[in-house]
Parts: sequence; C-alpha cells; structure tokens
Amino acid sequence: MTPPNGRGLLHLAAAVDRTAAHDDVAVHVELTRLAESGGFDFVTLGDSFARPGFDALAVLARVAPATTRIGLVPTVTTTHTEPFQVQAAVATLDWVSRGRAGWCIDVSTTEGEARLFGRRHAAPVDALWHEAGQVAEVAARLWDSADRAGPHPGHYPVRVVDATDRHARATAARYADVALVQGTNPAQVGAVRAELQASALAHGRDPDELRVLAALTVDLGDGERAAEPGHGGGGPRRTAQGPLYRGGPVDLAELIAAWHETGAADGFHLTPVEPRRDLERLVNGTAALLQHRGLLRTFYPGSTLREHLGLGRPAPRYAVTGGTS
Repeated sequence: MTPPNGRGLLHLAAAVDRTAAHDDVAVHVELTRLAESGGFDFVTLGDSFARPGFDALAVLARVAPATTRIGLVPTVTTTHTEPFQVQAAVATLDWVSRGRAGWCIDVSTTEGEARLFGRRHAAPVDALWHEAGQVAEVAARLWDSADRAGPHPGHYPVRVVDATDRHARATAARYADVALVQGTNPAQVGAVRAELQASALAHGRDPDELRVLAALTVDLGDGERAAEPGHGGGGPRRTAQGPLYRGGPVDLAELIAAWHETGAADGFHLTPVEPRRDLERLVNGTAALLQHRGLLRTFYPGSTLREHLGLGRPAPRYAVTGGTS
C-alpha cells in the first residue's frame, strides 16, 4: 500500500517505560497490547545496570506470549557484558516471540556502573561505542553460525541504536537496522539521516535498509486544549531530556504527517510522559487519524518485526555457493 504522499507507510514505535522498577509485568503487558491494537511496529523498554528489579529482556520475554504481532525491543547494554551472553539472551527473546525481537544497543558511561564491575573509571564514549559495534558483529556471526548448524527458530533480531549522540553514529550506520534521532524540527532529523545514510554506504551497506525514526517525548495530558500546544506553537520544545511535544493527539497527527512528507524520517518513536494515559490517546487519537489518512497500516501484513519494518534478513556471512569440484 502506498499512501497519498508516495513516501511509504509510516513506522510508529512507542516506549513503555515507567519510572518504577520493571517488576510489574502485567502493566507492561497492558501497555504493549494497547500499542499492538494501534498497529505500532514495536515497543521499547529501557534498562540500565542501576535499575532495580527485572531487566528489560526478562520483562519482554514474559510479555511475548501475551502478544501476537508487535515487535519487542529491550535496551541491552553491551558494556561490561560478554557478547555470547548478549546474543543468547536476545536470541531467546526472538525464539519466544517467534521472530518479533529486537535489541536497542546501548553503552554504560557512568563511573558508578563501572565500579560495579570492578573498573576504576568508565572508558571514553567513542571506545564504548566501538566496543558495542564489536558486540553487534559477534552476535551476528553467532546467529549465522546457528543457521549453518540447522534451521534457526528466530528471524535475526532487529538492531536499534539511538543515533542522536554523534558518538553512536558510526555504530548505527554500520550495524543498526533502525536509528532513532531526536530533533525539534525535520531539518535536524533529516541532516542526521543523510549523515547516517552516507556512512552506511561507505561501509558497503544499502542505505535504504536503514530505517530512521524521529524520537519525541509526548505529553497529551491536556488534550487539544493544552496550554502549550506542540505543533500549533511551532513544534516540539527542546528540554534537558530531549524534544518534548505538548499538545493534543490531533495536532500530533498533523505534525507527524508534515514531518513524514519532508522525507526527514521513516516514522516516529514516541515516549509517553504518562504511559497509560498518553499511549491510549496515541492509539485512539493520533494513530487512528493517521490510519484514516492512509499513512499508517490498519493491520499487520506479516508476523515478524523485520516484516513490519520492510526489512529483509541480512545475507549470511557463511553462505555456501553452489559449484562443481
């Protein structure tokens, strides 16, 4: 299906993070099901070594059986972690979700977390992101090895990188399937997209195989009568936590459609300020309006996250070509 603007259907993703620990799995099931009812490509769940309770991978592994189509993308911190452990954990999520897994690759830059693992100081950020790329490379080789051994139950988990920070962009361009980019206007996001695509091409990748999503925090608490309308007031505001849209779901739908029209991004990753309230308004308001305009899917045509994103499976490194001896 091609929408009226000819740019392809929007991709939408949402964060289901809450300020408390991740222990209340039932809430995450509820939020993920809600996002699934709106046709979102995937949900993300943040994590860090300092967060108490279950880790994001464990939570989404328990969410998987309670959902059927939506992608599940936990944050996985590669710093202080063995690549084999990362690969095995993400592969498990992909198996229990039948190919709906992704992983948001992140690094640990704090001195406190470094001390938890017996290190006196955190490594420089560039070095941490280089290490994260190496972990992604090792994980990919391990998945390819599994394919050689026999049928693999998963579907090559999608790699997501927040490429807002310039230190992360080389890793995103080389390894990510989806890059998240914060910006208060489409020109900012589009400039980073162009940089990522050029870098991906330089690494021998097809730049069209990299999905770029504009990342916004959204506050829909006051509905269309918001004191500080987002789109109507000139777009998202820059805050210490990143770009913040404050307004109603109708204005947000207009903003998303307008940004998508420019070609700056393939879609949006939205972080609700209040998960239950804002996600419900996103699904019943913003997403419904975008579907009505033919910009967003009304059903899932496939069953895996790669299918939702229109991404093929990477060519295996260990493929055997035919021939005679």
